[in-house]
Amino acid sequence: MQTISTTRLSSKGQVVIPEEVRKRLRLETGTQFIVAAENDVVILKTIQTPSMKEFDSLIKQTRRQAREAGLKKSDVTDAIRRARGRK
Repeated sequence: MQTISTTRLSSKGQVVIPEEVRKRLRLETGTQFIVAAENDVVILKTIQTPSMKEFDSLIKQTRRQAREAGLKKSDVTDAIRRARGRK
């Protein structure tokens, strides 16, 4: 079921998400969003922190892909050092 409401942009650039939308989506204080904009469309997408099980799965997948790509631990360490501007 789609909920349609209107809201306004404040002088500080803030937008209030209407109460019925917050309740339906179970949005709480501190919820973080990604903001995407194109032409006259603005999209807010909640950022979901993965559970520990999901995080473990992501780590395993990343390690597998790194092995398949032939990356070594030293390659990652060197890349981090370069990104931080250290030699």
